[in-house]
Amino acid sequence: MLWHPEDARDATQEILIRIITHLGSFRFESSFQTWAYHVACNHLRTLRKLRMERMEMTFEQFADDLAEGLAAEESAGSNAVERALLLEEVKIGCTLGMLLCLSRELRLAFVLGDVLELDGVEAAAILEVSPATFRKRLSRARATVISFTRSHCGLINPENPCRCSRRINRARELGRLDPQNLFFAHDRQQAVRFPAVLRHIRELDESRRAVALYQSHTPQTVDLTAFVRQLRVMTGVVIGIEPTKPDYTPHSRSASNPIAIRLTI
Repeated sequence: MLWHPEDARDATQEILIRIITHLGSFRFESSFQTWAYHVACNHLRTLRKLRMERMEMTFEQFADDLAEGLAAEESAGSNAVERALLLEEVKIGCTLGMLLCLSRELRLAFVLGDVLELDGVEAAAILEVSPATFRKRLSRARATVISFTRSHCGLINPENPCRCSRRINRARELGRLDPQNLFFAHDRQQAVRFPAVLRHIRELDESRRAVALYQSHTPQTVDLTAFVRQLRVMTGVVIGIEPTKPDYTPHSRSASNPIAIRLTI
């Protein structure tokens, strides 16, 4: 949502503080996860514009930026792991930057509906809009992202000239990439594994490739059971996890841990 890791960490801390200080407003009318997402989204909607977002870049400007300075040949790192990390850094930075071209409302709809795969009714409740309004926002965001990646991203469409490897030198020239201080690429195994993941992504229907690319970034997760237990100790407030009404759970990607809050800020 915010691109820069420091901004994301600051926002996460502020959201957790809001959750703790507003526990009295949790009425057990939904799951605690739904309520927590609601608190997070309300904060993100009203947050002042930070760093990259202040550039207010359009998709057209973003496309021009990608096309400028592409290396004639794919650059290589000093070793396979270093190269994989640099490619991962460029890939994540680029795809997250692409999301900033969407308005916040469309960005939230895309993250909740496609990246996190929340049920449309739950996502609509989180954003306090009607299910029809949520579906409209998600459809618009999805169509925009799919159209852009189909036309410009070499990961999604191999016929496009842009490649993460051809962007490395340019990113370093612009100060966006520092091999000694990577913003996003910290998981060596994930970075090395991505070529195999990419082969799988390209086997998907074209309409699903962009979403799969975003889902290939491993988000941080918080065990909600442990989080609730900590809140009980800190506040003395009894917090239940099970809702009093039927809950809406994320799709199969969360099946192994259905009560996990993903911090994809």
